[in-house]
Amino acid sequence: MMLLLMIGLTMLLPLLHVIAQSFSDAVAINNRQVSLWPVGFTLENYHMILKDSTIWMAFRNSVTITILGTLINLAATSSLAYPLSRSEYVFRKPALVFVLITMIFHAPLIPNYLLLKNLHMLNTLWVLMIPSAISAFNLFVMRSFFIHLPIELLDSARIDGCGEMRMIWKVVLPLSKPVMATMGIMYAVSNWNMYSQALYYIDKRSLITLQVRLREIVITDNMGSSDTTSDLMLLVSPEGLKMAVIVVATLPILLVYPFLQKHFMKGMMVGSIKS
Repeated sequence: MMLLLMIGLTMLLPLLHVIAQSFSDAVAINNRQVSLWPVGFTLENYHMILKDSTIWMAFRNSVTITILGTLINLAATSSLAYPLSRSEYVFRKPALVFVLITMIFHAPLIPNYLLLKNLHMLNTLWVLMIPSAISAFNLFVMRSFFIHLPIELLDSARIDGCGEMRMIWKVVLPLSKPVMATMGIMYAVSNWNMYSQALYYIDKRSLITLQVRLREIVITDNMGSSDTTSDLMLLVSPEGLKMAVIVVATLPILLVYPFLQKHFMKGMMVGSIKS
C-alpha cells in the first residue's frame, strides 16, 4: 500500500506544481517561491492565453482531430476486428499475420512522407486521422473481446432473420460498450497528444495542433498574438504562461474520463477471464 502511495505521489506532485505555477504571479515564480500551492494568486496567465487567437485556432484543430479521428478509429478498428474474430472468415489467419507484421516493422519516415504526398494528404487534417485509423494493438484487444461474445447469441440472431450488418448494429455493438469505451479513451488520448505527425506533415499555420503550439511556447516563449499588450506581459512570467498552457492542453482529455469510467473499468478486464 505504501509503495502504491509513493508511486501515486510521484505522478501527482509534478502535476500539482504545474497547476500552482499557472496560478502564481511573476514575482513568486521568478523568485522560485512556488512549490505545490499558488503564491500571489492570479489569473493573468490564463487571461493572456485566452487572448491569444493562435491558441484557440490550435485548440479547435485538436478537438476536431480528437473527436472525428476517434470515431474513425473505432469504426475502422471494429470493422476489421469483428471479421477477424469469426472462425468462418476464410482469410482470417493471413490477415492476422499481416496485422502482426505492422506491430514489428514500421514504415520509414521518408517513404511514408512521399506516399502521403502522392495521395495529396499533406497540409490537411486528414493526414492526422486516416493513416493512423487502426492501431494493431487495439485491434487485437478488440478482437479478443469479440471472440468471447456468446456464439449462441449470434446464432439466435441469425435464426431470427438478422443479416450480418443488422446483427452487428443491433447485437454486437450494444454488447461492446466496455471495449469501445476503453479503445475510445486510448485513441482519444493518442489523437489529442498527436505531435510528431503534425510537425512532419503540416506546414499551414491555420492547421497546427495544440501540442505543436505548446511546443512553440515552451521552447521559444513566443505567444505570437497581436492582442496581447506590453502591460499584461509585465504581469506574467514566461514560466507561468508555459504552465498555464500545459494545464489547458491537459484538462480537456482528463474531463472525458469520468463519463467513461464505468465502461473503461470493464474494458480493462477484456480477455483476462475466459468462460
